[in-house]
Amino acid sequence: MLFSSHCGRRNPLLGLLFALLSLLGLEGCITQSKLPYLQGAKYSTETPTNIDNAPPAYHIQPNDVLSVRVQSAQSSLTEQFNLNGTQSIYSGDPGTLYLSGYPVDEAGNVTLPTAGKVSVRNLTIEQAQRVIQQQVTRYIRDANVLVKLLSFKITVLGEVRTPGRYFIYNPQATLLEGLGMAGDLTEFGNRKNIKLIRQTAKGSEVVLLNLTDPKLLQSPYYYLRPNDALYVEPLRARAARGNVTNLALVFSGISAVVLLLTFALDKK
Repeated sequence: MLFSSHCGRRNPLLGLLFALLSLLGLEGCITQSKLPYLQGAKYSTETPTNIDNAPPAYHIQPNDVLSVRVQSAQSSLTEQFNLNGTQSIYSGDPGTLYLSGYPVDEAGNVTLPTAGKVSVRNLTIEQAQRVIQQQVTRYIRDANVLVKLLSFKITVLGEVRTPGRYFIYNPQATLLEGLGMAGDLTEFGNRKNIKLIRQTAKGSEVVLLNLTDPKLLQSPYYYLRPNDALYVEPLRARAARGNVTNLALVFSGISAVVLLLTFALDKK
């Protein structure tokens, strides 16, 4: 009873410290309203909500890498175009991709065996395929050409489960698909402030995207482009949660000291 009376009388500091710890713990909590994507009252379980946002066609730029596959009955002539086989394309290694395809130079040309330089700058993949086929059929009769973009890669950083660089084998990739490849956001990811960093001919541009806003589906930035980078900022709760952990250690040490002093006073 003596110990209890001393504890109740001599430990107002402990009560203050525990109250502060509780407040920090509350600050570290994340409300449900911050978590769902594409929040909107117009969505229905009965009828679909149509969103108009046609995927834009990608136009080939310098430093892109293209896969050019040539098929023909004259197989001995097509081998010179088909570099390293299709299996190397799916390895995901940048060096392998470079060796497996044709890089677009600064002037916007690809250099093909026999056919020489072919300009593909600012062409869509379909347009480039037709242009290259026209050049190849000058040397190989009845050739069929298939062109694909090999260098579609993105980087995802910040508060996602598996940050890193990802290759996309899909000509139309969305923001949600890119985040999904990185394992989605953690609970501490700020869904209202996603930074998209995009390389352009004039340099880099940065745009902020809000995953909770249903208008995101109408944004021209909803569709990713090669070499895009996504950065997910942490919520303040992330820092608060870390502070709670550190302060808990400090408070436990202080509590131990106070209890020892109380025990020593009781002995007296």
